[in-house]
Amino acid sequence: MNIKNTTVLTSKTESTEKLSSRFVQKLLKWNKESNARKMPWKGEKDPYKIWVSEIILQQTRVEQGLKYYQNFIKAFPEVGAIAKAPTEKVFKLWEGLGYYARCRNLIDTAKFISKDLQGVFPKDYSSILQLKGVGQYTASAIASFAYNLPHAVLDGNVFRVLARIFNIETPIDSTTGKKYFSELAQNILPEQKAGEYNQAIMDFGALICKPYPECKTCFFTTYCKAYLNGKQDLLPIKTKKTKIKERWLNYFIVRYMDQVLIRKRSSNDIWQQLFEFVLIETDKFYKQEKLLVLYRKQYNITGSQNSLLYTSKQKLSHQLINFSFHEIELKKKESIVGFTWVKLHDLKRYAFPKSLQELVTTYLK
Repeated sequence: MNIKNTTVLTSKTESTEKLSSRFVQKLLKWNKESNARKMPWKGEKDPYKIWVSEIILQQTRVEQGLKYYQNFIKAFPEVGAIAKAPTEKVFKLWEGLGYYARCRNLIDTAKFISKDLQGVFPKDYSSILQLKGVGQYTASAIASFAYNLPHAVLDGNVFRVLARIFNIETPIDSTTGKKYFSELAQNILPEQKAGEYNQAIMDFGALICKPYPECKTCFFTTYCKAYLNGKQDLLPIKTKKTKIKERWLNYFIVRYMDQVLIRKRSSNDIWQQLFEFVLIETDKFYKQEKLLVLYRKQYNITGSQNSLLYTSKQKLSHQLINFSFHEIELKKKESIVGFTWVKLHDLKRYAFPKSLQELVTTYLK
C-alpha cells in the first residue's frame, strides 16, 4: 500500500497511516472470508460486462438491477450487439429502470466503441473516462475490475465508510470535501489489489456500514473513529439540499375501438425517447372538468366519455410527479399531429416510463 503526502493530506499523522493500513488488511480479510454478497459481475474481467453492470447500477439498487443486467447480457452478449440493435429494443429492455439518459448514453457509447474503436473496449483509465455517460467513479470501477489498474472508486458507500472510519466532518458535497475524500481514497488503495479492494469497500458500505450502520456485526468497531466517538449515525455530513420541482402530468387514454393514441417523447426532458399517451401538463392540480376543457382546446377532438381511471405520484431525484389518468372514447377515428394509433395488444411492444407502464399493464388486463 502506497501512502502518499498530498497538499490536502499534509497533516496526516502516523496513526492515520496505521489506521488506513489496518482497515485495508481487515477489509480484505472480511471480503475473502465473510462477504456473502453474490452478484454475477463480481470477479468479472470482461470490461463490456462490467461497463453494462456499472451503468445499470448508477442510481439503481443491486436487487433491482440484477435482472436487468442478466437480460441485457443475454440479449446483447457483446458491445456490437447493442450498437446494431434497434433503439426501441434497447429501451424496451431498460423499461422500468428510470434515469433513461443512461440508456441513451449506453447506446451512443456502444456505437462509438463498435465504429470508432473497432469494437475494442478502452484499456486505460483516461480513455474509459472519455466514454459518454462514464464519470470518474465508473471509469475507476471498470479500470480496476477489468484491468486491476490502481484507481480508487468513490461512490456514496465509500464516502460513508471513509467519513466514519476517519471521523471526517468535512461535507462530502463541498468542493473541499470532494477533493479531500478523493485523495484519501486513492492514498488508501492497495495498488496491487485495486479491483479486489474497490469491490470490498463498496460491499462493506452496502452490507454493514449502511446509512443506518450495522455496528454490531462490523469487524472494525475497535478502531472506527466515528464509532468510538458515538458519531457513526451523524456521518457523513452533507450541506446541500436538493430542490424538488413539482409537476402535474394529466394523461388521456384516447381510444377508438381497440386502438389508442401514443407518441414518442422527443423534447429535452425526462423520459426522452420513451412513449406516452396524450398529455396535458398543468402548473397545479385541476379537477377533471377543467382538464377536459384544456384537452379539447389543445387537441380539438372530443369523445363520448371522460372517465378518471386513477391518480398516482412518482418521486424522481429532482422532481415530484403528480399523475392523473383519464379515458376518452371517440365516436369516430380522428388524428392528433405527432401521435400514432396503435392496437391495444401492441402496447406491450413499446417502452413506457415506469408509471405509464403500470397503467399499460393494468389496462390490458
